[in-house]
Amino acid sequence: MKKIIEIWNKPSLVLKIVIGLVIGVLLGIFVPQATVISGLGTLFVGALKSVAPILVFFLVMSSLANASFTDKKKFGTVIFLYLFSTLLAAVCAVFAAKIFPVTIQLTESVEELSAPSGIGEVMRNLLLNIVSNPVAALANGNYLAILFWAICLGLGLKSIDSEHGKAGMKAISEAITKIVRGIISLAPFGIMGIVFGTVSTNGLSIFTSYGKLILLLVGTMLFTALVVNPLMVGICLKKNPYPLVFKCLRESGITAFFTRSSAANIPVNMDLCERLGLNRELYSVSLPLGATINMDGAASVITIMSLTAANTLGIHVDIPTAILLSFISTLGACGASGVAGGSLLLIPMACSLLGIPQDVSMQVVSVGFIIGVIQDSVETALNSSGDVLFAATAEYMQWRKEGKELPL
Repeated sequence: MKKIIEIWNKPSLVLKIVIGLVIGVLLGIFVPQATVISGLGTLFVGALKSVAPILVFFLVMSSLANASFTDKKKFGTVIFLYLFSTLLAAVCAVFAAKIFPVTIQLTESVEELSAPSGIGEVMRNLLLNIVSNPVAALANGNYLAILFWAICLGLGLKSIDSEHGKAGMKAISEAITKIVRGIISLAPFGIMGIVFGTVSTNGLSIFTSYGKLILLLVGTMLFTALVVNPLMVGICLKKNPYPLVFKCLRESGITAFFTRSSAANIPVNMDLCERLGLNRELYSVSLPLGATINMDGAASVITIMSLTAANTLGIHVDIPTAILLSFISTLGACGASGVAGGSLLLIPMACSLLGIPQDVSMQVVSVGFIIGVIQDSVETALNSSGDVLFAATAEYMQWRKEGKELPL
């Protein structure tokens, strides 16, 4: 058994994931009736989603209890990078939708979905989520509340100077980290199951029905991932950003693409940050926070879908209004995790700024659910890989000032 494990661990995880991906596609095409294979994907995502809240809770609590608080400036830099990149993504989406206008065939029926009425309601939901019951937060994966209570308990442990308590928290977080590494090592089987389920269920028909809209969404998010974010990192580090960008996309973005869950990808990101040599005190807090406020993909989706609705109805949107829309999309995207349905249910809020009625905007939401298998995958990959990218950028900025060599 030990020899089998050694052989399994020898190739890189990315190579094994690619092999699992190819096998999943082939099985989905040639034996779509073998639905038991998709169960591997369900088990993998379920395991990550289950362990992630516990990992974040104990890791944040342990980090703060044992922290020296020497990284306040770096933490502020991370938050700025998260928010500014989200705003830039929304602005890019505005110009993309203007340059390549798309219209869609609206559906006849509208799903009964509850969308927020405005940015005030989004922020209210966000604040209410922060003070949710901590046990319920752990059970439901409410990372805002998990962060809030972990910070409170971590600072409480630090203030009472309980060395035994601090050591205990650290031991628990390290034990959970080992469990997470074991789950991540099984990612190729999970990815194979997820890809099989997607291919066997959806096939390729989704590309023909809403091809132009999908191309616009994916193209805009790829531009953000491969041009805008690297430009930000390059300016900050004064180095070629692409080695770091590609590493984050390859090792974080790929798993996020297939799991379609930023929460499930937090353990993957933490493992990557550790291998990048980042400070655990910083990334154990910044990554869960990034899963909430670093929402480049969500801002792009909200902006493009809203402007697509305007194009479909023949509503002219001038540039100042479109830029205002990008700010609304940025704020809404940061609150997307506090609203059931994520970024899609924030489309009506953005549409209301353009004078689009609720019944029409909800039809646009239903279109979003149809293309969600692609849109949500790319969106999550962009969001999650950016969490690591900007956490590393903030850390490496400090290294550069101290004269340390950057691993780029």
